[in-house]
Amino acid sequence: MKKILHPQNERGIGEFGWLHTRYSFSFNRWYNPEKLGFGLLRVLNDDTIEAGEGFGTHPHDNMEIVTIILDGELEHKDSMGNGSVIRKGEIQAMSAGTGIRHSEFNHSSDNSCSLFQLWIFPKEENISPRYGQMSFPWKEQRNKIITVASGDKSNDTIYIHQDAAISIGNLNTGSNSEYKVKWAGNGVFIFVIEGSIEAADEILERRDAVGIYETDSIFIKAHKDSSFLIIEVPMK
Repeated sequence: MKKILHPQNERGIGEFGWLHTRYSFSFNRWYNPEKLGFGLLRVLNDDTIEAGEGFGTHPHDNMEIVTIILDGELEHKDSMGNGSVIRKGEIQAMSAGTGIRHSEFNHSSDNSCSLFQLWIFPKEENISPRYGQMSFPWKEQRNKIITVASGDKSNDTIYIHQDAAISIGNLNTGSNSEYKVKWAGNGVFIFVIEGSIEAADEILERRDAVGIYETDSIFIKAHKDSSFLIIEVPMK
């Protein structure tokens, strides 16, 4: 087993008035040559968007983009004709493929919206763009790890075009769980949403992360009531 620590205080900072963000990997104006991604995970942004604000129409291509809403509501529109509001507990996955244009705005005029956005390189370029949205009551499912997006086509998860998986875990204090790698050779990036956990002999607090690879499984123990992301990706 090999590992790379990513303490929360090493994340990049983006403050734009209407947007407050923390970058796990180099993004926008923040560049750190030692933080260019983990395997094929290129972006993990921790965003808070002020009421009524958002990202105007802009292009993407050849990227799997996953948005996880923590609080609030996000309004989505794209060049494929999709228009929807993504709410707390819902997850959006978009294959940019040959190219799309989209906008994302806080749907509320009163409250902020908090979310994670992930970018994962696809296993093939120039596929047809695709959009998906599903609800996962992951905050109510204690002492479980549930997969919300995956390269395995299933009615229970959102499909992403890569041998990768995004899961969310919730553990009560003192509880533990094992995550088994779904594709041989993949690595796992564990990111603490809230609480305190132990993984790969490391204590991780709120927004700390660790990248783990060259292993088939990982044991996770909660030192407090905790929730966390598990992002499994090919390493190359």
